[in-house]
Amino acid sequence: MTNDLPQITTKQSKGFYFLLDSIIEATAQSDGSFRQEIHMEGRLVDMARHASRITDDTLLELLKSCKGFRQLVHSIGISVQCAEPDQLSIPFIYENWGKTNKYESGTRMQTLCPTDGSEVIILLNDYNWSEEDDVPGKLSFEFSRVGTLATVSVFLYFNEGFESPQLVDNGPIDIHSPAYRDMISRSLLQLGNNIRLKKAIDKARKGEDVTIAYIGGSITEGASARPIHNSCYAYQSYTNFKQQYGKDNGEHIHFIKAGVGGTPSELGMIRYERDVLKHGAAQPDIVIIEFAVNDGDDETKGACYESLVLRALQEKSEPAVILLFSVFITDWNLQDRLSPVGKHYDLPMVSIKDALVEQFEMTKQEGLVVTKQQYFYDIYHPTNIGHTMMADCLSFLIAEADRSAESRQDIDLNKQPIIGNEFVHIKLLDRIHNTHLAQICEGSFQATDTDLHQVGLDDNTIPTPQFPHNWMHTIESGSDSFMMKLQCKSLLLIYKDTGNKEFGSADILVDGKLATTVDPLLISWTHCHPIIVFNEQEATDHTIEIRMSAGHEDKYFTILGFGVVQ
Repeated sequence: MTNDLPQITTKQSKGFYFLLDSIIEATAQSDGSFRQEIHMEGRLVDMARHASRITDDTLLELLKSCKGFRQLVHSIGISVQCAEPDQLSIPFIYENWGKTNKYESGTRMQTLCPTDGSEVIILLNDYNWSEEDDVPGKLSFEFSRVGTLATVSVFLYFNEGFESPQLVDNGPIDIHSPAYRDMISRSLLQLGNNIRLKKAIDKARKGEDVTIAYIGGSITEGASARPIHNSCYAYQSYTNFKQQYGKDNGEHIHFIKAGVGGTPSELGMIRYERDVLKHGAAQPDIVIIEFAVNDGDDETKGACYESLVLRALQEKSEPAVILLFSVFITDWNLQDRLSPVGKHYDLPMVSIKDALVEQFEMTKQEGLVVTKQQYFYDIYHPTNIGHTMMADCLSFLIAEADRSAESRQDIDLNKQPIIGNEFVHIKLLDRIHNTHLAQICEGSFQATDTDLHQVGLDDNTIPTPQFPHNWMHTIESGSDSFMMKLQCKSLLLIYKDTGNKEFGSADILVDGKLATTVDPLLISWTHCHPIIVFNEQEATDHTIEIRMSAGHEDKYFTILGFGVVQ
């Protein structure tokens, strides 16, 4: 159903862009379709507040429910640009989440959008809204095949009587302008000791093998970059390095990407051996660590992060370690907590926050280069141009290190830690890795879970399931506990979070005493969750028991693995 409003230019209309020139990609869905889904729940209010500068609490409150949304929003304007000759039009779907059955009982609206950039309008009053409607749910764009790219904008037009800030057209971003270069230069938080970085650059120029590794959360994974495998900041900065310092075609420069969405350095330090070192097959020359927006819930308040940094620095290849501090649309990150680690060891540091936040408040005349609407795809992740800026910030630091005088001596690793180093030697224990560390009786946790968090590692286009060598309790497997005996001083459990209501809670007992109970439904989406079971000064013998909580014996639970410090 397509409807037309009188000729309206969005820059003069009341309302705001939920999406503005956002690049989307058709991905394969379980039902056999190819689409890009964009969730509004948990994002709509933040995009209105931070990207479109709507500060009226009344308007923001209306966006939280379907009733309020309908009171505020008159219509939805959708424009799509796609160069594929067989995609002359694509379906657009708006869905509300329902009260009884969240994903099925809400109102669904659909229209067909031409792909020439012209705007199509959905009038909300043309649809019968259900009494079941609870909150605005998601938008979807459907395509005929996987991998199709399109640029889309979605504008929410307000009803009469509601005001919104004047929309400012910042125009295209000139990455060659003095203002852009000045903004990028402000990201250089600390040049640091450059001996290791210069060594890597010199190897590259000679044509020797050089490996650049990136470890972090969803931003490092490439979230919101389209296509994710080669538009993410990691791949772009790797390409920049190849072009600037590689010999011939730069085939001797190698790429490792180990970003896992929704996970902190608490999991990163356990993954390092597997995902960065490839169990000894890789020895990186440069390691970029990005956890500045993922470590908010770190139980150690930075000891996991420092342990990861030291683990990388102490490798036999003596890699240069660069600390990268990304930022959310709220201007928040953990730079104040984590940058002292870089200062302590005199490491190169790049702050995306320092580059962007101050200029966000400027006008074009005062030095505005990029708006929040242009930089952020959502409240957490950068757009393609945002990923490009992150790559340019890293490249700027490396170029500065290249042209600066060499530091007198290498990094001093004999210092006392500034936060903590107790997890430097942590090892992953699962069904096949480091099994010699423990005696295990699987009990009723004998199955293997295959419905796992999928991640695009390195430059792969096919996602890799995370922690496939796991132990799973099933509905039919009984009530026998998972038992493990080992000698260690620290133990972390990695378990699967999920939105599947058939999963239940599990009790973790250490030496017969209840240590904690974990609920896999708290996060409500499938990903890997690490927790510290205990962290002691000395290694002693321990017996670990994991059993389903009372009343949950007929539920599922997945132990993805453990982190062990002997």
